[in-house]
Amino acid sequence: MSSDLLFLIPAVILGGIAGYFIRRIQVATKINSAENKAQRMLEDASSKEKELILEAKGRALAITEAAKKEEAEFRQQILRSQTRIENREGELDQKLDRLEREKQALEEKNKILDQTRQEIEGLKQEQVEKLEKVAALSREEARNILLENTEQKVREELTGLSRKLIVQAREDADKKARDLITQAMERVAADVTAEMTTTSIQLPSEEMKGRIIGKEGRNIKAFEQLMGVEIIVDDTPDTVLISGFNSLRRHVAKLTLEKLLKDGRIHPARIEELYEKTKHEVAEMIREAGEEAVQELGIINFPPKLIQLVGRLKFRTSYGQNILQHSVEMAKIATIMAEELGADVNITKQGALLHDIGKAIDQEIEGTHVEIGRRIAEKFNLDPRVINAIESHHYDTDVGQHKSEHLSVEAAIVDVADAISSSRPGARRESFENYVKRLEDLENIAKSFEGVEKTYAVQAGREVRVFVVPDKVDDWAATKMARDIANRIENEMKYPGEVKVNVIREKRVIEYAR
Repeated sequence: MSSDLLFLIPAVILGGIAGYFIRRIQVATKINSAENKAQRMLEDASSKEKELILEAKGRALAITEAAKKEEAEFRQQILRSQTRIENREGELDQKLDRLEREKQALEEKNKILDQTRQEIEGLKQEQVEKLEKVAALSREEARNILLENTEQKVREELTGLSRKLIVQAREDADKKARDLITQAMERVAADVTAEMTTTSIQLPSEEMKGRIIGKEGRNIKAFEQLMGVEIIVDDTPDTVLISGFNSLRRHVAKLTLEKLLKDGRIHPARIEELYEKTKHEVAEMIREAGEEAVQELGIINFPPKLIQLVGRLKFRTSYGQNILQHSVEMAKIATIMAEELGADVNITKQGALLHDIGKAIDQEIEGTHVEIGRRIAEKFNLDPRVINAIESHHYDTDVGQHKSEHLSVEAAIVDVADAISSSRPGARRESFENYVKRLEDLENIAKSFEGVEKTYAVQAGREVRVFVVPDKVDDWAATKMARDIANRIENEMKYPGEVKVNVIREKRVIEYAR
């Protein structure tokens, strides 16, 4: 055991020494390799450094050469600019010299002009003095005469131009309006009824008159008190007349009397019984007439009570024209015009149908039909444009406490449609008193203008001829007067169609040779 140990220890020591030397040799080898590698790297770096230095020197030389070239070019530009500036300065000096010479020449010319102007003023003054002596007029008087002549000439030219423009505008407006109105009227046709205050009833025999009167007149008295009409029993064979201004009451009385004649029993109790029955029938007729009117026009938003009022217009006439037929006809005309003009068709249609709605109850309450119609429309909360159409379709006449103008194109269309429907041939009748009053109003309006000598309303009020004093009214004033008279007629009168205003200025000079 000890021998093995002795042998092992030296072996270990020798192995350690051998390992040490082997490790040292390896380290030395690595150091040599690293030094060689570092030496090669230093050599490579040195060679690259030389190359970079050479490349940098080359670039520096190129930049230097380019800079020298640019500097040379810049110097050449500076030299050329200096040359141009020197040339410009020379030219400016020459121009300044030339301008100075021209200025001196102008000053001399101005002196000459001032002298000439003074001489001309002197000559002008001399000529004016000579003219004043020859014409016996001062300068101010001659100036006024010249201004008057110029003003007269300008007025004549303006009169001609004004007439030309007015004629041309009227021709264009008339053509367009005529086309539109003709189209509307061609598509609408309606019957005309005569306005009457009496209704005749045919009797089966003459003895029925006595039965209608009754004992001591009790039947006829009960009938008249109940119906609110008057029965006229005269010598006309087999006929009695029912008289009354309220057409609705007159119609109820007519139907009631026809029922009594058919029944044969005529006494106050039976009269009252048939009267109540007839009232219900007429109320149904009114409702049906109103519904038929609104359905024909395609109006669907009217409340039943308003439709009932529309139906009452069936029993109202104006100037021989049935109000309900007139309103429906108006609505159709207004609808066509509203479609052509791009207005609200529904509003226009309602305004036209309801424009005379006040006449449905104007015989029962106070106020004009326009005022009553406005209150009815406000009560049913209708569109403000409909209310305006109702209250403004007579804006040119004093039918109410206040005049109302068109606030919308729909209201204007309703007014125009009313005039069309009212003025077409045969649509209305006019009493003699109204006709005479219209002629007097035409003449009085024309006479109210200063310078008017005589006025004549001719052609049934379709034309008013105005004779003026020629010394007070010249051509320009006559043209203006014709326009002003026409405007007053439009604003203050109601008439069908149009009224021609003819202002005549005629100067006559009369002398006698003796």
